[in-house]
Amino acid sequence: MKGLIVLDHIEKITTDELQAKLEAGEKLELVDVREDEEVAAGMIPGAKHIRMGTIPDTLDYFDKDKEYIFICRSGNRSGHVCQYLQEQGYKVRNMVGGMLDWKGETEA
Repeated sequence: MKGLIVLDHIEKITTDELQAKLEAGEKLELVDVREDEEVAAGMIPGAKHIRMGTIPDTLDYFDKDKEYIFICRSGNRSGHVCQYLQEQGYKVRNMVGGMLDWKGETEA
């Protein structure tokens, strides 16, 4: 299609793959982009909470040499964040299925 910009492929990680990495002690950069009331119900331990709407204003938090795994309720919003940040040159991965599929522990 004329004028259509095709984005690079967004890397994905499943909830099971992420849980296995965390249980193996891997140090990962997790970012939960849900709203405040959603994270109040629990987040993956170690995740940083940065609401989706504030991502453009918090780019100084991110390091282009690190990979970040983005999390939301179902994987849709985090996918949009991944697309945006990948366009800015960041290494990103989307947790598909989101917190709806997460079976691991959570913390308030």
